[in-house]
Amino acid sequence: MAGLSKEILREHALSEGFSQVGFARPDLPDAMARLQQFVDMERHGQMSWMAERMAWRGDPTALWPEAKSVIMLAESYTPDDDPMEAVARTETGAISVYARNRDYHDIVKKRLKRVGRWMIEQAGSDTEIKVFVDTAPVMEKPLGAKAGLGWQGKHTNLVGRNLGSWFFLGAIFTTLDFEPDAAEVDHCGSCTSCLTACPTDAFPAPYQIDARKCISYLTIEHHGPVDVALRPLLGNRIYGCDDCLAACPWNKFAVEAADIRYHARADLVSPPLAELAALDDAAFRSRFSGSPIKRIGRNRFVRNVLYAIGNSGDVALRESVSPLLTDADETVAEAAHWAMARLS
Repeated sequence: MAGLSKEILREHALSEGFSQVGFARPDLPDAMARLQQFVDMERHGQMSWMAERMAWRGDPTALWPEAKSVIMLAESYTPDDDPMEAVARTETGAISVYARNRDYHDIVKKRLKRVGRWMIEQAGSDTEIKVFVDTAPVMEKPLGAKAGLGWQGKHTNLVGRNLGSWFFLGAIFTTLDFEPDAAEVDHCGSCTSCLTACPTDAFPAPYQIDARKCISYLTIEHHGPVDVALRPLLGNRIYGCDDCLAACPWNKFAVEAADIRYHARADLVSPPLAELAALDDAAFRSRFSGSPIKRIGRNRFVRNVLYAIGNSGDVALRESVSPLLTDADETVAEAAHWAMARLS
């Protein structure tokens, strides 16, 4: 490999800003069966893309047969505050930690490409790579566990002994053949903190999740009205949910986010619900330019804000709801009527 060893590559990736690096073979023997069961039970909800691209998602070797190794890279976004404090401020909105500044897809992908170009320079022009960050049919969490970055906790997210729960994953598939690292073992023990922290009881059993009850899914992926029975449980969470991540005891070992672009924007820590309810499409796009929040669009976002207003108990917010009772979007208008009824 023309002088490109695992140690040199790992050192370079860390110097680029990644928090941890691991190596694995591009195969997941048990992944397809688990994914098939998840889809068969319809726990993927409206995420039809999970079923449509299952052959690639469940088998990395089918995605790119020429790949010999997968380099998994973790990037910390640990918050410098307690995200549960935002949940307690019911007259404001709670936004998931990862979405309180720049879109991580752009940041991580650019960093991966820099590492990838460096790899080609070091190993030779016949080296091939493909980089992935959460937008392709790649099961990053099982690959991350296989590469030794952590283990999938009872909340199904990856947990690392040196990273806690607050980190993104990126993958570099390559034709280079690296010796794989040892897979991480499960260190959850008897702890069930993440399971009991879930407001909607979205975990049917440890290591299983029903996306249809997950607040992150409901506020981001689910389009149309949210089940009336679940709305009160959303609280003031208007984009994503951190409850199960924040509850993990391993976070005491989490490393601080090195990239300042992950540090929360002041206006997104606890934004006033009245302010957010007034956003039209242009104002929404302007406010969330460069943010992952932008991708769900104004209508879905304001729907979430109205559910939060309905849960706030603050009758003064009726003034913010009133103009939305006749909103052009049917789901927004229905959410406004629900919120108004709750505040009445």
